[in-house]
Amino acid sequence: MEVNPSGDRERSPLFAHPPLSLLIAGTACIVAGSCVAGLMLGGVALPLPTLLEALNHRGPAVIQTIVWRLRIPRMLLAFSVGGLLALSGALLQVLLRNPLADPYVLGVSGGAAVAALLSFMTGLPLYWVMGNAFLGAALATALLLFLTRLTGPITPVRLLLTGIIMASGLSAVVTLLLALSPEPTLHTLLFWLMGSLAYSPGTVAAGMSLPVLIAAILALWPFAGELNVLLRGVETAQSLGVHTGRLTLGVYLFASLCTALAVTQAGMIGFVGLIVPHLVRMTVGADHRKLLPLAGLWGGSLLVAADALARSLLAPRQLPVGVLTAFLGVPLFLLLLARSNRTGILRS
Repeated sequence: MEVNPSGDRERSPLFAHPPLSLLIAGTACIVAGSCVAGLMLGGVALPLPTLLEALNHRGPAVIQTIVWRLRIPRMLLAFSVGGLLALSGALLQVLLRNPLADPYVLGVSGGAAVAALLSFMTGLPLYWVMGNAFLGAALATALLLFLTRLTGPITPVRLLLTGIIMASGLSAVVTLLLALSPEPTLHTLLFWLMGSLAYSPGTVAAGMSLPVLIAAILALWPFAGELNVLLRGVETAQSLGVHTGRLTLGVYLFASLCTALAVTQAGMIGFVGLIVPHLVRMTVGADHRKLLPLAGLWGGSLLVAADALARSLLAPRQLPVGVLTAFLGVPLFLLLLARSNRTGILRS
């Protein structure tokens, strides 16, 4: 049996012990399929033979430009943002020991968005925007824990309710900032906040966020065993020799950094951090040696596929990708909320 983020036992995954070869092959198919869809779909649909020609630098010059200068950078950006959001969600679920934790639902994305929006409006360079977004996400997480503790002991239901209230308050701050923003930039800022990859310099952005995603997975993977123990509670982890203070601080900082980078590049894209970790746990269980890398890869694949749909459903108009992830995430969130209530996770 596996242990869920609340510390309780939950049912076995769909595939109790999938062979490593099958897991690798399946993940490779998911990543490759989403990337191919991201390159083929859009305002101009490209058949597979035409796409292969363009990738080999053959065929019409305009098609090569579309593939190499527009779609590949955007695909890489979507993959890195999706991976960062999924990894952040998995880390927050460990940190808060709440299976419904998500940077969007709990207001962490909102804290990063407020700080980033203020930085954009004051004309700060991109690295300052990212730094301030990191501080905003970190402060939002700290404020979440502080406000929850003020109302009594920290429990999953208190964290969830406090996070929803915080997210609503931060959304009001964002609305106020948009009302005060200059008219020429209002449309761009509005679409960015709804969750869009259309207003970020793809190659530059992916060049910053993709290495952070890889580095975060590699840095956290050696601590996967300690994260597994932390799921059972701080007291249990301490009794087994885990330095919970250091581990909690590291998880807190990495989750804030991943959220800040994702929000800076693509605005407030919700529910990726909720959907993907649960899909991984359903498939391979809660072992973080598998969960962390798979969350990064599957999260990236999910957002690449969602962005491809956002660009093609109403082509040539582009939908904010955050709209599609919300359509997926809201029903799943309600299902998980009902399941958590039935299993007693949110009654503690």
